Amino acid sequence: MAELPKEYDAKSAASKWSQAWKSAGVYTADVNDERPAFSVVIPPPNVTGSLHMGHALNNTLQDVLVRYKRMDGFNTLWVPGTDHAGIATQWVVRRQLEAQGIDFRDLGREAFVEKVWTWKEEAGGTIVNQLKQLGVSCDWSRERFTLDPDLHQAVTEHFVRLYEEGLIYRGQRLINWDPLDQTALSDLEVEQDEGVKGELWSFAYPIREEDGGGEIVVATTRPETMLGDTAVAVHPDDPRYQHLIGKTLKHPFVDREIPIIADAILVDPEFGTGCVKVTPAHDPNDFEVGKRHSLPMINILTLDGKLNAEGGRFEGMDRFDARKAVKEAIAELGLDRGAKEHVLNIPRSQRSGAIVEPMLSTQWFVRMKPLAGPARSAVELGFTRFVPTQWENTYYAWLRDIRDWCISRQLWWGHRIPAWYAPDGSVYVARTFEAACEKAGRDDLVQDPDVLDTWFSSALWPFSVFGWPAKTEDLAKYYPTSVLVTGFDIIFFWVARMMFAGIHFTGNVPFSDVYIHALVRDQHGEKMSKTKGNVVDPLTVIDEWGADAFRFTLVAFAAQGRDVLWDPARVEGYSKFTNKIWNALKFAFMNAEGYDPNGPMEDGPYELWIRARTGAAVQRVRDAIDGYRFNEAASEIYNFVWGEYCDWYIELSKTALYDDNASRARKNAVQHALFSTMGAIVRLLHPIMPFLTEEIWSLLPGTEGFVATAPYPKAADYPVEAAVLTDVARLQQTITEVRRIRGEMGIARKVPLTLLVSDDGLYSSLYRHAAALRELAGAQLEQSADFPKLVAIAVVESKECAIPLEGVVDIAAEIARLEKTLVKVEKDVEQLDKRLSNKAFVERANPEIVADIRAKRDAATAKLNSLQASLKRLKGGT
Repeated sequence: MAELPKEYDAKSAASKWSQAWKSAGVYTADVNDERPAFSVVIPPPNVTGSLHMGHALNNTLQDVLVRYKRMDGFNTLWVPGTDHAGIATQWVVRRQLEAQGIDFRDLGREAFVEKVWTWKEEAGGTIVNQLKQLGVSCDWSRERFTLDPDLHQAVTEHFVRLYEEGLIYRGQRLINWDPLDQTALSDLEVEQDEGVKGELWSFAYPIREEDGGGEIVVATTRPETMLGDTAVAVHPDDPRYQHLIGKTLKHPFVDREIPIIADAILVDPEFGTGCVKVTPAHDPNDFEVGKRHSLPMINILTLDGKLNAEGGRFEGMDRFDARKAVKEAIAELGLDRGAKEHVLNIPRSQRSGAIVEPMLSTQWFVRMKPLAGPARSAVELGFTRFVPTQWENTYYAWLRDIRDWCISRQLWWGHRIPAWYAPDGSVYVARTFEAACEKAGRDDLVQDPDVLDTWFSSALWPFSVFGWPAKTEDLAKYYPTSVLVTGFDIIFFWVARMMFAGIHFTGNVPFSDVYIHALVRDQHGEKMSKTKGNVVDPLTVIDEWGADAFRFTLVAFAAQGRDVLWDPARVEGYSKFTNKIWNALKFAFMNAEGYDPNGPMEDGPYELWIRARTGAAVQRVRDAIDGYRFNEAASEIYNFVWGEYCDWYIELSKTALYDDNASRARKNAVQHALFSTMGAIVRLLHPIMPFLTEEIWSLLPGTEGFVATAPYPKAADYPVEAAVLTDVARLQQTITEVRRIRGEMGIARKVPLTLLVSDDGLYSSLYRHAAALRELAGAQLEQSADFPKLVAIAVVESKECAIPLEGVVDIAAEIARLEKTLVKVEKDVEQLDKRLSNKAFVERANPEIVADIRAKRDAATAKLNSLQASLKRLKGGT
């Protein structure tokens, strides 16, 4: 047998096996493979990105599923790739150019796009290389980019078909405008900065003298927008203003008369003055009012957020400077009616951080309601299921309240809209310029300068990567995909859009299951962010502890419906778990002398027991992974390896390995059990810890090929003998009881004990394991109907056994020690109870922290009870 290194070298193993798997084509799928397909498409990270904890969790969970299915006999394909990330990528290259003193607009479109492609080739592979360090088993030969030529063709087809079906249109609508990036944004690309302290400012509009004079007071949080007001609305049933409906107000700064209109939808007569200024071109609610009442829609802003000619004397001012100037001018006219504090939600661009302006603009839109219905029905009818199911409600809510999707973006990097304009303004949508010219009957067409929203192309990802719109073998074999693993924050952005696109264009849902994982937060439950300084770099963790321990930690944390609270101590703990497994392997090798896997074997009860326990663990792990209960799978493996294989079987094996009288066949059976159980463990564990398990697999006697392609264990391969399980469970309970008494009474392991058993049946059972009792508990078994007065009681299957204490412990010293410990533990319990009795703390604190305190209180209480029982025994002489 080869001599094993003292410790497992995580870095060396990762490098070695990554290259070996690649060279052997382990991850490469074969479309002609007739086994059932299991396919996954990676949620493509932005090409600008680098690996963060969310990526690490998401891709580790995907890899667990893919490796598991690959071992379980499926034709497995995991398609990797990156997203061109229009706004993000343009912003990165734009900043690089600005650092060189170059305005990207001066370059022109073609030269700038060429710069972006250059950047992509030089730096765009960062996150892909980082994913490889994590150990993900994608088919890298099929890596895709959302701007690949064939994917671009799919996006063009997507646009043209929807346009021809009347589901895409160009129109003037109120959109979200980013004045910094100067592009439209979808609702989902806008984040709300909530709870910002601001003010609600009131001012008066004078009523025309010919309409009776007086004033109407309105309020706003954006004073500059009054320059675009085209009405003031009141409730039709409000008696204060009924006589004014139809009257006219005079705008103080621009040559415009403003009607007083009645609108029961917009106005709540109980709020404020009961009068609402209406700015249809700069507020979503006002826009709807403008449509209902055919009001003028006056845009007061330029694309970079300055006041345009409609702003009158404020023209050319930045919007925020104009806000201050308008207030001052209103005050000068004596129309200022004061301000009060008001909490605001400020809309910001998810990318640039700029405050977003609602703005009237001509853009391209997708009619969503006809597409939303089938996407909703597919989940309701069970064609696609969400795990956990609670996320179905989130999905339904968005589809129910869906609005048309603005898909045009004022960028240069991305899929350019396949629409061309004639000099007379006519629009021609086609797959190519030549086709557009043929439709127009002329060749002087100019293409729309805008590009499509990144999510418009990402919506096609599950089937465009397989060659759609062509009917390819890949598409037939691997679509629909099996599962999508993603975060809840992009259910709207991406999941719903893939659903409607997949159903509409292929007639099939894009995936059978959608597993929604939670966020990775810091150990205090805070969201990770650079500003808070609590960001954890996955590569730093991998460098320190290895990818195996890092991956296992992520999986162990991944409970359904619960955020991951990152605790660095857990990674260190699971690094020790890798060492535990390695040491178990070393034990097997150190005791492998004379081992012959093909020689005669004489199984004892412990070999039958570990075989049955292996099968039980296999079934539990399979059930957990099949049910997307990743944390349970990790826990089951951990408990089996540490709690049953290492703590029990390895220790029990010593009774034969170290017995000079044991036969070669007996020892051979034990050696075989050590190696074969380790073989089962590394196959069970491989989807979570790929590098460690492949390293061990290569060392185990009798193994062939890669563990990555070895069969995943099946419970049926491990027969069960119920009588043996019962017998060994009785032994375990006895050993545990003896160990408990040693711990409670401070009896060192080297001090020999006698275990007195009165029950015939229990004695007979334990007698068969007398050697194990001596080896694992340091107890000599004896049968006795009468117990001495001074004993410690062990209870096994409700039957009392006794350990004589005379000469074993110093009773007086032990009582003194226990009483001193008791005082400390009583204080611990008191303090923990005090914290938990604080109702305000329990309600406000993070649930994980409260649960941890409860667990500590329970442990301290149990220790307290044990100490009290021990003292009672010693003082009472029982």
